[in-house]
Parts: sequence; structure tokens; C-alpha cells
Amino acid sequence: MTLEVIYVTRHGFRSNWLVDPSNGTYTSMLRSPTGKPADPALTAHGVEQARELGERLMTVDPPIERVYSSLYYRCLQTVEPFVRKATATAIATASEGRSLPPVRGETGIGEWYGAAEFEHPVPETPEGLSSHFPAMLDPAYTPAVVPGRKGEGIGELHDRVAATMRALVAECDRDGVRAILLCSHAATIIALGRVLTGNMPENIGVEDFGAFTCGLSVYRRRKESGLGGSGGVAGAGSTTGGHHSEDGSSVNDRANAGNADPQIGDTDWRGGRGVAGGWDCELDSDCSHLSQGPERGWRFSGDESFKGTGGVGGLLSITDAGLSMGVVVEGRGKGGSKKDGGDGGAGPRL
Repeated sequence: MTLEVIYVTRHGFRSNWLVDPSNGTYTSMLRSPTGKPADPALTAHGVEQARELGERLMTVDPPIERVYSSLYYRCLQTVEPFVRKATATAIATASEGRSLPPVRGETGIGEWYGAAEFEHPVPETPEGLSSHFPAMLDPAYTPAVVPGRKGEGIGELHDRVAATMRALVAECDRDGVRAILLCSHAATIIALGRVLTGNMPENIGVEDFGAFTCGLSVYRRRKESGLGGSGGVAGAGSTTGGHHSEDGSSVNDRANAGNADPQIGDTDWRGGRGVAGGWDCELDSDCSHLSQGPERGWRFSGDESFKGTGGVGGLLSITDAGLSMGVVVEGRGKGGSKKDGGDGGAGPRL
């Protein structure tokens, strides 16, 4: 059995943080459970979103057999209701074959920080998170990709995500896993849609894949590899040339499984190909399970960079440091698929 379906969700509504772009100092109004300013917990509303998402995930078909999550607190907090319920259900019904293994903390689907002269934050270690999420994380798991500390350009982000997905798909194919869940962040989720379908738009800011808080996307593996496939959304073209990371990113040797190329700058997923033969987007950031519908979507609006911002001296939020670099997308209607439309406005990447 090989991997057939990838479910993707974004963390729930969270509290905010601030960064001084002149020196890379991060601060927050509310203390993070991990003590890291850029690692906030979910708000009360976000906790409720996570609960509603967990109920939805219990009903998906095929059922989720493995969870990969960003190690940021808000992502683990988002998948926790599902993981706890799935585990309890398996125990109550003695369904050993359906038991959900511990979550695999994958930094390759972690937050995107723009290129900077300073070092960006990193999430807490699995060991440090164990007291917050007892028995939930796999302590033996080694991430496929570790992003560099000084951030990435947009091209590097997409190729980092592609390298990660090549490794994860190969791992799941090897282990006979049919369906997985990924929990990540707005920019990374948009990049995921693009690298899975192979549709990289010429205009990086096009609203092609949704990223609402606790929205659910579904990608199904194409039966035949190669170019084409419905692959998501209209308006996606292809770019030329590769993006080779120079920020110190590392790729685990697991990316070599199935003859996958671990080079982050490899662009073989573009032009409609997609990683591992390509995937079709069957559901895009659907929010029909959320009582408040779609909230706090996001799209690119230029290449996020902190370079050249020195000397400002004042504390600015990440998006205030470059207001044109991201646009909040508010959905219309209960479902919240981006195909339903949405109102755009400059604002924070939540």
C-alpha cells in the first residue's frame, strides 16, 4: 500500500507577537507556554476551532493513520483534540489496527520567516514539549528538513516544502501508510498546495490555495504520474529556474528513499508535475465544520524580507515590518473554500 491521501490543516486562531526588525528581538503581550515570544498558544476561540476540527477529522475517509505537525505550540495544540480522541476511541474499541501512533514533529512544515541578517526563532524541542503534550509526540522521530535560522525567500520556502514532502511521501510509501494529516502555517500551507499539484503561479500573490484557521484541505494522489491533472486552482502557471538554499537548511537522508533527490533547489515538481507523481486538490481549506466559518485566511503579497530594515528601532509586528508582504483573506459563507471568494485586506499573518 502507498500513500493515497494527504489532509492539511492550519493551526487555530492564535495570539500575536512583535519583532524589532532592526535587531531581530521578538516580544509578545502574553507569555507563551514555552517561554518563546514567537510561539504563542491558541486563543480561547482557537481552542474551540481545534475541538470542532477534531470532530471533523474523526469522520474522514480514508481515516488518518499518521500525523505530522509543525513543532510550534499552536499547531500541536490544534491537533491535540483529534489525537486524544482517536487514541481513546482505539483503546475503547480495542482497534489495535486503527490506533494512531504518536505525532511526528516535522520542522520542514514549520513557520516561514523572511530572509534576515539576524537569526529567527525556532520551536521548542520535543523534549521540552513533552510536559505540555504528554505521550503525544514521537521522541525518536528525526525531521526530514530543518530550515535555516536566517529565513528564506519565497522560492526557497517552496523548495523546502517540496523536499520535505518528497521525504514524507517516501517514508509513508515504505511504511504502507494510506492517509496522513499535516498541521502547519499559512504560508507553508499555500506552498504545500503548489508543490503537491505542481502549479506554481507566475504571480506569487495570486489567491490559489486557501489557508483559513483550522480549515481542511484534501489532496489525493494521481493514479498516473506526469504532467497535468486537475491539481488545484486556475491561474497557476509555472516558473523557470531553480532556487538553491544558501541559508544552511539541511535535508535528512530519508529524502533519498524511492530515488528522491534531497537537493532543496530541485525544481522537478513545477510545471504541473507535483512531488511524487503529483496530487489533485479535492477540498481547499474547507471550514464547513467550524461554527464561525472561515476566518483569517492569508495570501502572499511580495517576498517577506527583514533585510534593509535596520535603524527603525521601534517594535513592529512581523507584518507591520512589511505591510505589503501578506494579505489577510476573509472568507464568505459557512464553507470558506477560496472558490467561494473572500475579502482581502492588509493585516497580520495569524
